[in-house]
Amino acid sequence: MTTTLITNIATLVTNDPALGEGPLGLVENAAVVLDGETVAWVGPATKAPAADETYDADGRAAIPGFVDSHSHLLFAGDRTKEFNARMEGRPYEAGGIRTTVAATRAATDAELEANVTHYLREALLQGTTTFETKSGYGLTTEDEARALRIAARHTDEVTFLGAHIVSPDFADDPAAYVALVTGEMLEACAPHARWVDVFCEKGAFDGDQARAILSAGKAKGLHPRVHANQLSYGPGVQLAVELDAASADHCTHLTDADVDALANSNTVATLLPGAEFSTRAEWPDARRLLDAGATVALSTDCNPGSSFTSSVPFCIALAVRDMGMTPDEALWSATAGGAAALRRTDVGRLTPGTRADLALLDAPSHVHLAYRPGVPLVSGVWRRGVRVR
Repeated sequence: MTTTLITNIATLVTNDPALGEGPLGLVENAAVVLDGETVAWVGPATKAPAADETYDADGRAAIPGFVDSHSHLLFAGDRTKEFNARMEGRPYEAGGIRTTVAATRAATDAELEANVTHYLREALLQGTTTFETKSGYGLTTEDEARALRIAARHTDEVTFLGAHIVSPDFADDPAAYVALVTGEMLEACAPHARWVDVFCEKGAFDGDQARAILSAGKAKGLHPRVHANQLSYGPGVQLAVELDAASADHCTHLTDADVDALANSNTVATLLPGAEFSTRAEWPDARRLLDAGATVALSTDCNPGSSFTSSVPFCIALAVRDMGMTPDEALWSATAGGAAALRRTDVGRLTPGTRADLALLDAPSHVHLAYRPGVPLVSGVWRRGVRVR
């Protein structure tokens, strides 16, 4: 395998305090050596070992590739009219998620594959090197299974979300839909997924229904994650902690007991500011969670209805501006925090032995991600040791 030395890095974020300054393990005037798909060495450029190839970072900052631990990329169509109406303050009754369900069911496999490929490429060029994505817009056994089969061709982090909403086909019998999700649908979907998720919220699934769905998924070897406490206070966060879910996602409406539960558990609080931006909703209080000692991740929630962005840098800027995070905290949450939400230790950091995923910024410091919002700062991306931008 070829080794590559990336040198003349102004500031390197390792996310390992043992390797550099502060929680981000910052190294100035740094270098990184990649050996195939793996990071072989990091440290001061003056001490870098020789390599087969050399790349001059020309005074740019280097960061771990972003880990986007929450997205919904298996869909067809968009909901432009719904968004436009919301921004104009007009009521809109076109069906919300059900609109996307209808479009997704009508799409061919090739159309869904093309969509996934397009949005993943879009994210990759913005520095995202690891991502999770979910089903949830099919809501039939056949459509959920095909979505997961397509997703599994692109990532190992595939989530079964048959419990996104009650299928329109079962509007008058939610219990029968829960039985389908925990029975036939789960049997068909489990072989293609790592995770099981549920939207635990008024108008979707209550605590008892969510527990039944997540427990059935665990029995099939899928690990839980939960859409929790997005629209209102509810049982989602407590259920996530009870079942040792990898993450409780959204976490907008939290009681003190919810915050304490997250802080004293292995469940990551994944915050999704793109959703609040796109719906003009209340911002999650990241400061409250961080001060309590909870582990926080930042992710895009890329989906056609409530957060149609694939840009982690945009979400970092929102988190710093409106959620009380510092630039250091936001970057950590979008890299190492996302890795924690996927229970991964091989991504989200740049230390010897981790996967060779990194991004170069057209700036001397990672702080520019929040300092220069909306500017396309990512100028180079390596994924599994291969330069893709």
